[in-house]
Amino acid sequence: MCGIVGYIGPREAYPILINGLKRLEYRGYDSAGVALISEKDAQLNIYKTRGKVDDLEHQCASKDISGTAGIAHTRWATHGEPNDVNAHPHCSQSESLALIHNGIIENYLVLKQLLVENGYQFKGSTDTEVLVQWIEYIKVTHKVDLLHAVQIALREVVGAFAIAILEKDRPDQIVAARRGSPLAVGVGEGEFFLASDASPFVEYTNRVVYIHDDEVAVISREKPLKIVNLNDVAQTPEIKEIEMSLSQLEKGGYPHFMLKEINEQPQTLVDCIRGRINVEANNVVLSGVIDNQEKFLNAGRIIIVACGTSWHAALIGEHLIEDLCRIPVEVEYASEFRYRNPVINPGDIVIAISQSGETADTLAAIKLAKSRGAFIYGISNVVGSSIARATDSGSYIHVGPEIGVASTKAFTGQVTVLSMLALTIAQLKGTIAPDDYTRLIGELAGVPDKMEKVLKTDPQIQELSKIFTYAHNFIYLGRGYNYPAALEGALKLKEISYIHAEGYPAAEMKHGPIALIDERMPVVVIATSDSVYEKTISNIQEVKARKGRVVAIVTEGDEAVTDIADYCIEVPRTDERFAPLVSAIPLQLLAYYIAVNKGTNVDQPRNLAKSVTVE
Repeated sequence: MCGIVGYIGPREAYPILINGLKRLEYRGYDSAGVALISEKDAQLNIYKTRGKVDDLEHQCASKDISGTAGIAHTRWATHGEPNDVNAHPHCSQSESLALIHNGIIENYLVLKQLLVENGYQFKGSTDTEVLVQWIEYIKVTHKVDLLHAVQIALREVVGAFAIAILEKDRPDQIVAARRGSPLAVGVGEGEFFLASDASPFVEYTNRVVYIHDDEVAVISREKPLKIVNLNDVAQTPEIKEIEMSLSQLEKGGYPHFMLKEINEQPQTLVDCIRGRINVEANNVVLSGVIDNQEKFLNAGRIIIVACGTSWHAALIGEHLIEDLCRIPVEVEYASEFRYRNPVINPGDIVIAISQSGETADTLAAIKLAKSRGAFIYGISNVVGSSIARATDSGSYIHVGPEIGVASTKAFTGQVTVLSMLALTIAQLKGTIAPDDYTRLIGELAGVPDKMEKVLKTDPQIQELSKIFTYAHNFIYLGRGYNYPAALEGALKLKEISYIHAEGYPAAEMKHGPIALIDERMPVVVIATSDSVYEKTISNIQEVKARKGRVVAIVTEGDEAVTDIADYCIEVPRTDERFAPLVSAIPLQLLAYYIAVNKGTNVDQPRNLAKSVTVE
């Protein structure tokens, strides 16, 4: 869960590396570092520090930062506390190699013991320092060059990694490799870029090569890109063109990426459904389903695996598929799925959801399900990601780069794709009446306009947030389709404001959490008009009877809840199946403004990283 950047070419590397780190800082921000081969004296200069990229820039202000080849890193700590010593890059004992690493080396203690017995010493407590020493040990003992040392060394490594290595005596090349963690090579005119994703080099080139598992890339000055596997078999690089634009990576006048991405949702949902929903023809065409319709028509069960926000989207998908398609669905935490010996049959479909397409637990769940004969369908935001390549078929959500660590537009994009998937399957199976099918297509297509209307409540929510900025606990309640929305609302608040918040099915509140209700407990209730509206009103009355303070998300024109709740935020009337798409926005804005009032780092909340590439 770190950001990797590299450059080799005719330009000065340092500005490119620093700008790249800033683009990747959402992936990790405990520490940062850079390694450069000096143009002045051919020395390998390594500068690193605890803190953010700005701290690294400050440290480098008086240093020799010359050089046209370099690697850089921003870290989210796994092994070893975030400090100057444990920051990347790590140097080999001879100080001839510098290495940066994303992932976890599971057998690092075994390797470390072997190295200690052979006279190697360690300055810090990271698995990465062990890896660079291990590669140097192989290089020396086998008397091979760096490429072959990396190939031999990685055959003995257990775990996940994306690495880049700079060698003092070879300023004309960078060696990189991956297994389980993302790594991309940007191909420019007479220059190469290296990064965890394409965002650091999008302004320089739109041509990218994604490195596959157990492949090693050698990017050299004035030479073609070379890719081989660990057995030294040459691989043919597949160059793809990326569609990301520089403007998508900038804040566009907003104070935070999160607020920008909340406000982008009407447009990102239009992008998500474009070419897939034809309102005039009254149909939904999700090609990943249509092309594999026999699999879906004959599926006895669908299992959805996901983590975090994607898991909440999966819960809504479960409602949609069972309701519209009459196929039993199970939703699993990907992190638990692989460890409980799940029952998976060859006729099962496993849907894997991940914004980044690199979530380690979800990738592991895919591999397990595949080994048991399941058909794997992926839902991701990142073209060419590991999950996109590992699945049999799938759909991109097409919401554009999401930089804020707390997911917003990816959540609504995932729910939208799941909605289209359910409608497509239902129409193929004949489990939905033609009139209902047509009506729901129109409803889903109309959601972006309703989102635009909800965004106009921003000033009201901004004022409301001031009342609850210093609350210590929140409870979020919802029923039916709105229960997962309540879970997501609670997650957003705890992620960025550090206020403890829990989401519950509203009816379950009286089976325990009601003991917490008093005049100091804010309770957010999603109480839009739906099939369980009257039941939700009863749950609100239970809270008010115990002096709880109720913030309610209600349908425009509501009178019953408005008479009971302390504060109400109105949203347009929406079919209950798509209500979470609309109610998500006020919940996101409430969390955002409370966090801003508390002065937290909204885009980079403590202890979190955007792309969770470790277990």
